[in-house]
Amino acid sequence: MRLLRLPTDILFLVGIIGGVFLTFIVSISVWFVLGRVDITGGTTSMDEFPEHPSSPTIASTPHPVAMGITGDKVVFGQSAAFSGRAQELGIGMQLGILAAFKEANDNGGVHGRKLELIPRDDAYEPEAAIANTTGLIDDEGVFALIGAVGTPTSRSAVPVAESKGVPYIGAFTGAGLLRDDDLKYVINLRASYNQETKTMVTRLTEDLGIQRISILYQDDSYGLAGYHGVIAALEDLDMEPASVGVYTRNTLAVKTGLLDVNRAAPQAVIVIGAYEPVAELILWARHLGINAVFMNISFVGSNALAEALGPEGKGVFVTQVVPFPLPTEDSPPVVHSYVQALEDHAPDAAPGFVSLEGYLAGRLAIAGLERCGRDLDRDCFLAGLRATRNDLDGFDLLYEDEDDNQGSDAVFLTVIDRDGNYRAIETLREIVP
Repeated sequence: MRLLRLPTDILFLVGIIGGVFLTFIVSISVWFVLGRVDITGGTTSMDEFPEHPSSPTIASTPHPVAMGITGDKVVFGQSAAFSGRAQELGIGMQLGILAAFKEANDNGGVHGRKLELIPRDDAYEPEAAIANTTGLIDDEGVFALIGAVGTPTSRSAVPVAESKGVPYIGAFTGAGLLRDDDLKYVINLRASYNQETKTMVTRLTEDLGIQRISILYQDDSYGLAGYHGVIAALEDLDMEPASVGVYTRNTLAVKTGLLDVNRAAPQAVIVIGAYEPVAELILWARHLGINAVFMNISFVGSNALAEALGPEGKGVFVTQVVPFPLPTEDSPPVVHSYVQALEDHAPDAAPGFVSLEGYLAGRLAIAGLERCGRDLDRDCFLAGLRATRNDLDGFDLLYEDEDDNQGSDAVFLTVIDRDGNYRAIETLREIVP
């Protein structure tokens, strides 16, 4: 074993340490004089550091207005339900948006730029909507978000879009939380749930003389938005709900809610839900001999509901926020344009209320892009939509001032007939025998 020669070894170690220390001092001096080389290959001089580095500062980085825009395209993102119990809503909205985009692209795009859509499936779940929205903005770099589906998902996604300064337009929801004046990046197309439920209560009481109105709603922010709308409409008439029932989102567990509602023997039930559980609810009501009038809010997904109900759908009412999707001589020109665009994009697809709303959302986005010309950015896009009348070929959208983010107040009545098809009606007295 080698023994330590104390004086010599210590001197050797001290020499090494001293050399390392001297090299460190020289390197620091050079760093201060010449500037630091950063990982990007550039240099950052001392003048670029704050005078008091211990104090936090907010970088004055503008919103990345160039994101999602190139010389030949504009990229939009959509987080919606493409799977699960609300998938027909996401699929329908996407179908309409793509039909509108193809229509524009086939005519050269908007000021020479083609429109693209990047979809992500959130299965109508808030957590997935947050992840999708973040990814679409940060990873995909989309210009704007369009055609989201649902209140609970939008409630979670909107704060992300707002914090990043990204437009959030044409969501498939009428919830009041998206109509807050403080939201700067949200643009709504459709009438609110309050307007739909007000129409429901008015028509039930005035057209049919009904006094016992019950509510059955999905137990989340969407259901509560509709519930509060019905309550407000009833209070205007000094009325209260006859009974109330709930069910859990993304389930078919509706029997308990139905039994809770039926205890009051209601004359009418206003339902705030999605098509699968609502169809299950109505089918059970028919099976149990419950003869109440059922009215559904537009979010239910009309085509999917009628298909799920089959012959049991006769006499079920649905309020709508877009015109009837099958053109007649009285239809606004945009309905004819929609049917043609849908046929061009997806020849086998049947026209419906959801895809028409998606088409209108796409047309609204195109109108905003057209106003900006080639010098497109998000601020110009939003300014082109707010405080503006947008006439989408006969479907008028009016944003009255910079704080008004809802374009349409229109509510329409429809009923399922004996053949399982929808009919546009003016009053509830037009129930098909």
